[in-house]
Parts: sequence; C-alpha cells; structure tokens
Amino acid sequence: MIDINNLHLNYITNPQGEQTAVMLPMNEFLELMEDFEDLISIASRKNESTTSHENLLIELANDGLI
Repeated sequence: MIDINNLHLNYITNPQGEQTAVMLPMNEFLELMEDFEDLISIASRKNESTTSHENLLIELANDGLI
C-alpha cells in the first residue's frame, strides 16, 4: 500500500492561485488505483461469512492443496 505522505504531487492552479487539480507520477497513480481496487474488493466482501484457520486448513487438505 502506498504511503500518501510520500506522493510526489504537483498542483495546478488557476489565475487566482487556487489549486484546481493535481498531477502525480504515473507509477504512483497506478499504485493508488491498485490500492483503491483492493479496498473496493474488501468492502464488497464485508458481509461474507468467515471461517476459522483450522477449518481453512481442513478444507485445503480435503481439496488436496496442502
């Protein structure tokens, strides 16, 4: 996850000096988008049931994955 305190932001200002937009390096933008997509995925699974670690191991063993 990207540290927002380390972003290399450049601000676009209007003639009055008000910040109207922001630019950042493409790699930082892509990292932010990846983090955003991860958060969307987490939020969409909020109501899914959970399983214990023990049950997960049993399921993986039953499926021949461990």
